[in-house]
Amino acid sequence: MIWLLSVFLWLLHWLPFRAVALLGKVLGSLLYSVAGRRRRVGATNLQLCFPHLSDAERAQLLRRHFQLMATAMLEYGYCWYAPATRLRQLVRVEGMQHLDALKDQPVILFAGHFVGLEIGGLRLSADVPMMDLYTRQSNAGLDARLAAIRGRFGGRLVVRTEGVRPMIKGLREGLRLYYLPDQDYGPRDAEFLPFFGVKAATITGMSRLARVSGAAVVPCFVYRELDGYRLVLDAPLANFPSDDAVADALRMNTELEARIRLAPEQYFWLHKRFKTRPEGEARFYGD
Repeated sequence: MIWLLSVFLWLLHWLPFRAVALLGKVLGSLLYSVAGRRRRVGATNLQLCFPHLSDAERAQLLRRHFQLMATAMLEYGYCWYAPATRLRQLVRVEGMQHLDALKDQPVILFAGHFVGLEIGGLRLSADVPMMDLYTRQSNAGLDARLAAIRGRFGGRLVVRTEGVRPMIKGLREGLRLYYLPDQDYGPRDAEFLPFFGVKAATITGMSRLARVSGAAVVPCFVYRELDGYRLVLDAPLANFPSDDAVADALRMNTELEARIRLAPEQYFWLHKRFKTRPEGEARFYGD
């Protein structure tokens, strides 16, 4: 099956960006209709985070999100096969001066689960020495393929279960850590902090990792546009980390919210972000 997927994505990577977007729109609309379980997760998240929107507005936003998620999956063809020159054309980078100014300092790239996270991280690795956290796949063939793709421009992969030591080592060697701390990883090492006004299990790892390694934290967010992506590197977070890891995690959520509001349809709403609840609180997803 992996070879069939490989052939399919190889064919797709020859298509123009807008043609893939059109295919993704069709596929995403179909998935929105048939993927009832994930649609309900997304609808719950949007109701919690955007209660001021009408039901129709949230449904329209979620349908568009399905279309963009499907498009991003089809764009794996670019990630798997497009040369660096093509990726540089597809993903425009803004704010590289912030990284250049930190060339002698460890850097954590604070990112979020947007539809462009995969192509954005790969694009950056074509010009910047990168380190990426990786979750093992149950299918050995797919696992090997994904690992090879993510590291095809020399980036280093760190398996999540290996802990923080490989990350600290890589940061001190000058690798830039592509770090996405915005999902529900369970109650361990997490605090219940507001995310769009709703208590969410929020890890404090970015603050602790920055403190131990001496790394600057640079916001790094990818936005899909009509003819490509725009990867924005902002100035390093001032006074981060502080002496309070919980306050840092709250600030992290606030920074993330501001980026999501710029393109809410592009954020990954199909993840059960509020699955872990404080003791005694009812579950949101019926599981």
